Amino acid sequence: LQQRAPGKVLHDAVCNHLNLVEGDYFGLEFPDHKKMMVWLDLLKPVMKQIRRPKHIVVKFVVKFFPPDHAQLQEELTRYLFALQVKQDLAQGRLTCNDTSTALLISHIVQSEIGDFDETIDREHLAKNKYIPQQEALEDKIMEFHRNHMGQTPAESDFQLLEIARRLEMYGIRLHPAKDREGTKINLAVANTGILVFQGHTKINAFNWAKVRKLSFKRKRFLIKLRPDVNSSFQDTLEFLMASRDFCKSFWKICVEHHAFFRLFEEPKPKPKPVLFSRGSSFRFSGRTQKQVLDYVKEGGHKKVQFERKHSKIHSIRNLTTQPSEQHTEVPKQVSDSSSFAYGDDNDAAAVQSCRQEKELKASTEDTGQHKSPSVKKSPKEGRKVDGAVVSTVEEEEEAAKDRMQQNRPQSQQPSTGSLTGSPHLSELSINSQGGPSVANMSLSPNLSPDAKQSSPLISPLLNDPSCIRTDDEEEVKRKRFPTEKAYFIAKEVATTERTYLKDLEVITSWFQSAVGKEDCMTETLKTLIFSNFEPLHKFHTGFLKEIEQRLALWEGRSNAHVKGDYQRIGDVMLKNIQSMKQLTTHLWKHNEILMELENGIKNSRKLETFCRDFELQKVCYLPLNTFLLRPLHRLMHYKQIMERLCKHYPPSHIDFRDSRAALAEISEMVAQVHGNMIKMENFQKLHELKKDLIGIDNLVIPGREFIRLGSLSKLSGKGLQQRMFFLFNDILLYTSRGLTASNQFKVHGHLPLYGMTIEESEEEWGVPHCLTLRGQHQSIVVAASTRAEMDKWTEDIQMAIDLAEKSSGPAPELLASSPPDNKSPDETTVDQESEDDLSASRTSLERQSPHRGNTTVHVCWHRNTSVSMIDFSIAVENQLSGNLLRKFKNSNGWQKLWVVFTNFCMFFYKSHQDNHPLASLPLLGYSLTIPSESENIHKDYVFKLHFKSHVYYFRAESEYTFERWMEVIRSATSSASRTRALSHKEPHAY
Repeated sequence: LQQRAPGKVLHDAVCNHLNLVEGDYFGLEFPDHKKMMVWLDLLKPVMKQIRRPKHIVVKFVVKFFPPDHAQLQEELTRYLFALQVKQDLAQGRLTCNDTSTALLISHIVQSEIGDFDETIDREHLAKNKYIPQQEALEDKIMEFHRNHMGQTPAESDFQLLEIARRLEMYGIRLHPAKDREGTKINLAVANTGILVFQGHTKINAFNWAKVRKLSFKRKRFLIKLRPDVNSSFQDTLEFLMASRDFCKSFWKICVEHHAFFRLFEEPKPKPKPVLFSRGSSFRFSGRTQKQVLDYVKEGGHKKVQFERKHSKIHSIRNLTTQPSEQHTEVPKQVSDSSSFAYGDDNDAAAVQSCRQEKELKASTEDTGQHKSPSVKKSPKEGRKVDGAVVSTVEEEEEAAKDRMQQNRPQSQQPSTGSLTGSPHLSELSINSQGGPSVANMSLSPNLSPDAKQSSPLISPLLNDPSCIRTDDEEEVKRKRFPTEKAYFIAKEVATTERTYLKDLEVITSWFQSAVGKEDCMTETLKTLIFSNFEPLHKFHTGFLKEIEQRLALWEGRSNAHVKGDYQRIGDVMLKNIQSMKQLTTHLWKHNEILMELENGIKNSRKLETFCRDFELQKVCYLPLNTFLLRPLHRLMHYKQIMERLCKHYPPSHIDFRDSRAALAEISEMVAQVHGNMIKMENFQKLHELKKDLIGIDNLVIPGREFIRLGSLSKLSGKGLQQRMFFLFNDILLYTSRGLTASNQFKVHGHLPLYGMTIEESEEEWGVPHCLTLRGQHQSIVVAASTRAEMDKWTEDIQMAIDLAEKSSGPAPELLASSPPDNKSPDETTVDQESEDDLSASRTSLERQSPHRGNTTVHVCWHRNTSVSMIDFSIAVENQLSGNLLRKFKNSNGWQKLWVVFTNFCMFFYKSHQDNHPLASLPLLGYSLTIPSESENIHKDYVFKLHFKSHVYYFRAESEYTFERWMEVIRSATSSASRTRALSHKEPHAY
């Protein structure tokens, strides 16, 4: 360490040694010359702060405790926080009743020795003292430990923090002081503001929103409050501390807490005065919490594995890793001067970097072309064996980077840590059942905050050399086929029909086969569903065969002599659309099918569980009820294709008359089902949202219409906190998401729209893109990520308010199970819970119902964006399938993939014959552009998708297909405003 190096250099060196990405939550603490514990100032030279380094122990400890441990994205960070809780318990700093203490220790024991065994437990507790007088609680600790069967160390950390964060003394460091009357008190600072304690009991709190200024004068600590007519407090509060040094030290940590939790970015240094300075020049240095969250979400770092020193559990996930004989611990000597430990020396966090590359081996047994569909009876067992075979493309991109370093010798280390791609994107991996390969095992992080293996997309399924095409191959193939636009329009009919047929098979083959093995559905409902889907499947099988035969003739791949007569598609479309009219009775039944299935799910827990488990299968790549509406959506696709064909043909063309007649026939069919289809899409969307929400009853009621969902920041005493908002025509819900197995959003509160007003309030609160929503009984302040997002929300909320004013609408008390939130923006929104209730509130991750984390709601949460019902309607119209060549930013060759675009997402297959996708790429938040000259692509028909550090190139086969892909993807990447969307659409139901 250089002599004049600032404290930040030392702090960064420790974080780098630990491979700790979220190191900003931690600080270095040491005793000064008066034996008072102080924090290392990151701006001052280390040597000026630590005068006698050989005799000083510097501790690396948690400095900033976030309001919700779910904000900690990295497993390593949560592990270090868990060690901090363990140390605070041992030192008596974290005080709580016996029940909470025993519950906390039971999770620590579970993480260290695994599942309950009475003999082992007693031996372990005898050797390890977690609190003084532990003997009295040992029976209660073992009683709780018995309930944690199957819980992994990472899950134990998560549950430990879930319990600890609800305790009053969590993360609290008491600073002795006196009030004006001379009463002995303790001051503390937290993420919410400044707290006042008498002993270990909190007697007052001053939230950051109420604090106008913090200062100190000698031994006096001063808090200047904002004026409040409802408050009895004086304008300035004064507390007396033991000395000026104590007072200044507490003032510094208050300034740092305020900056870390409340500011968007690190405050800029003040200009130095010319003549003399007055007051302290101290300022917060480092990233704020928002900057840390944004950095981790961007995924610009690489995940590493780590070793849990205290855990005796050998992770079953590391099937390919052999333990190393050498363990690199956190060094106790650095630069032969200061000693470092995580708290006490005996609790040193032996965290090490695992610099081995990701495991590149994966089974290729499961190619996705199964003949006999089946559903596993135990989704939990299937998940542990099969893993998430459908994953996000960002993970595959990370794997591609690793393969470039495949030949470097790497040492393998034992681990229980995580190994994924970008954390905010790996969250979107589809959790699914399926293949037999254990090597493909990859636990989805939406199921538990546990360790993950590398994606199976690293396997030859998507990355074998045979998929890489040379430019010569492409040119030869391109010259062999027709080049006219009509041919590519006809080809679009064929490619999208292949996908549609696969979607029908999800119901007629996979779902029907699964239903036949389980006694969960009434015969009446079975008959209703399958008797109406099977005729459609049979018809469209023949329809696809005709289209493919015509394309073969058109391409010259047949023995036809008169080639010109077959260079058209209108006659085939007219014939089949006319035949399709005979199936109208089956199409009209789809509304009834959707409603009866949802009623069956509502009335039968067994059917509900079965359908939820089926949605976890690889073939069910979309919500199940979406497949039930596919036949109605397909009619619109035929109409759009025929409109493009008729627009392309001149009236004199041989195919024009048949094409126009086919367009008239299909337009008539669409007009008949259009009104009903809009209602069904709203009905389907409400039921889909119901699966994503907990804490609300009767979301689906007559008259309720969904309008918009998305991520906004809500202003409270804790600062800006990310919340998921759901706007309906009568009410606005706001929710939060935790890293739980169910992966659902918990409703925090709701605002009835009747009588609500909305106004911009950037200047009032000093927050960009800020809105104040004033209801009849409460108000909230929210902030959007961009000006465009704010405008969309403003427009839709105002429209919803106008609708609520015109009609009485559903009664707000229908949301009885949602906890009312009557707090003003200045007040905190911490869920209150007594310590005695903590044992009842704990959740065992493996017992909760799995829930897929790739829904649009989760994508909006991670991408910090929103979508409206109009966006969903546009997405239904903008679906496309076909072959594309894909290239990563740092790769050389182009890889041919079968791509399906639907529901704002690209799904990737090795070929169109595969039954399920191998990867997915949600496009909300992505930018769509054409590569610049500097990117050296030098190919025709290439478009570029990029989101922060993720860049992908896709290459189409013709100008027409290039324009079509650009058109449909643009509909997902650039959400249109309501006004612009309705200007070119028929009037919407709203």
